[in-house]
Amino acid sequence: MNVFTKRETLKAIEAYLMDMDGVLVHEEQLVPGADQFVTRLQETGHPFLVLTNNSIYTPRDLAARLSLTGLQIPEEAIWTSALATAHFLDQQRPGGTAHVIGEAGLTTALHECGYVLSERSPDYVVLGETRSYSQESITRAIRLIEGGARFIATNPDPTGPSPAGPQPATGAVAALISKATGVDPYFVGKPNPLMMREALRSIGAHSETTVMIGDRMDTDIVSGIEAGMETILVLSGITTREQAGRFPYLPSRIVDSVADLVPTIAARRGQNGWSPSRRRSAEPRPPAGLHGT
Repeated sequence: MNVFTKRETLKAIEAYLMDMDGVLVHEEQLVPGADQFVTRLQETGHPFLVLTNNSIYTPRDLAARLSLTGLQIPEEAIWTSALATAHFLDQQRPGGTAHVIGEAGLTTALHECGYVLSERSPDYVVLGETRSYSQESITRAIRLIEGGARFIATNPDPTGPSPAGPQPATGAVAALISKATGVDPYFVGKPNPLMMREALRSIGAHSETTVMIGDRMDTDIVSGIEAGMETILVLSGITTREQAGRFPYLPSRIVDSVADLVPTIAARRGQNGWSPSRRRSAEPRPPAGLHGT
């Protein structure tokens, strides 16, 4: 059900970017109709990419976890804040060193772009998501930053979802480190337009004919707006209709879930279906693969 439109109709959409948590899955359960939505995109040949600020898992891990919910999304169609961070650092200081607070998704991405993980005068302290932030690791990060390391964080999300409810996430821990050091991090993930531009480039899409679908106004929707895209807020995640109205910016549409979008997806002319290999042949993907609360 379409509950709000900023304009009468959206522009013709050729490509789709979408968040994962709250859009396709919610607390590791399939959002009803999300499998039909993804299948329809694949059948009609629309390029799409799943973007997530979750830096814990590798794209292969995420593809496997999504498969357990009934969503068949190849790892090449998932792009995470960890990959975006690794790509950014590789562009800034190729072959650099970093002290990392995070898990396999982040450390693997950094290793694959040629970074060395080190606690001895690293170029960067890189903060990502982890299941448990220790006092020891946070203290070490503070001391390294005070010693001259540059401060990078994968995303600004203050909390993340869990079956038991919200839990502290990268943004909250980054605030703690900033308070102790007086140094603010550079956040690479959503809503940084950098992540959106890399996503558009990787699938050969243009902002004017691409839509960003998300459940958070402060990351998904604002990042889409700032990148010049149409935006769709889904109510299957954390944001309610009333909360959306309190922001100074508005999405192009608000719908209950991606299931409402299935009838609007028409076949692309001259396309018989989507395949990761066709997208990869059009343009090299960032280091660590094209992968993507």
